[in-house]
Amino acid sequence: MRILLACLFALIAASSRAEEVEVDVELFLAVDVSRSMTPRELEIQRRGYAEALASDEVVAAISRGALGRIALTYVEWAGRNDQRAVVPWTLIDGREAAEAFAAKISAHFDSAMRRTSISAAISHAAASFEGNGFRSWRRVIDISGDGPNNDGRPVTWARNAALERGFVINGLPLMTREGMGAQWHLDDLDEYYRACVIGGPASFVVPVRRWEEFPMAVRLKLVQELASAPSDLSPGATPATFHELTQPTYDCLIGEKIWERYFRETLP
Repeated sequence: MRILLACLFALIAASSRAEEVEVDVELFLAVDVSRSMTPRELEIQRRGYAEALASDEVVAAISRGALGRIALTYVEWAGRNDQRAVVPWTLIDGREAAEAFAAKISAHFDSAMRRTSISAAISHAAASFEGNGFRSWRRVIDISGDGPNNDGRPVTWARNAALERGFVINGLPLMTREGMGAQWHLDDLDEYYRACVIGGPASFVVPVRRWEEFPMAVRLKLVQELASAPSDLSPGATPATFHELTQPTYDCLIGEKIWERYFRETLP
């Protein structure tokens, strides 16, 4: 009886797997909408992603893949319990699909949310890949944000857990100074992202220092993510060893310490 049940479960799993659409890459776009972002910045982000996704460069990068199609989702995040899917997992197999996805991103603009939990964004992203209807050899979590983790579990805990499952995490640190909450900003946010957020084979950081740079930065980042192939990876590299060997030393709890110090100094 146990053997029969085991065979039945194996057949069900194989059938479910066969129904998944194979793509070149599954890409989770996790976009910061914490309260330190102004309404103007939130709009720049949405429009920047929409413009990049519909650009000739990104559409061409998708078409150059072995299968010529990717799976994509766009999710905004802030605190540990604040993640909202703007566009769910979607098949992008050409210009028409890319433009339709871009139109959904820029259809309306939601308000900001409180706190900054990069760790929750990573954990939420990793969980969303299961049962998303797609499969690929490469699963990428793309994190953009304007400050360090200050809510939820330590960012390295979530980062390392995702790396152990084979994810690649790339970063788009927003190093602008337009929004409120200057006390949360880091002058070397790009170094924080390199040390504490990104990881996995061929992972990278694209810093944005002025909002005028944002659309082009997103475009370049997407093309680089979509152009990556197994040949780009170091021979024998694994997500954990790749990260450990390439990242500098950094206090990855700096965001939590800034938060604690701020309230210790402001509360009576």
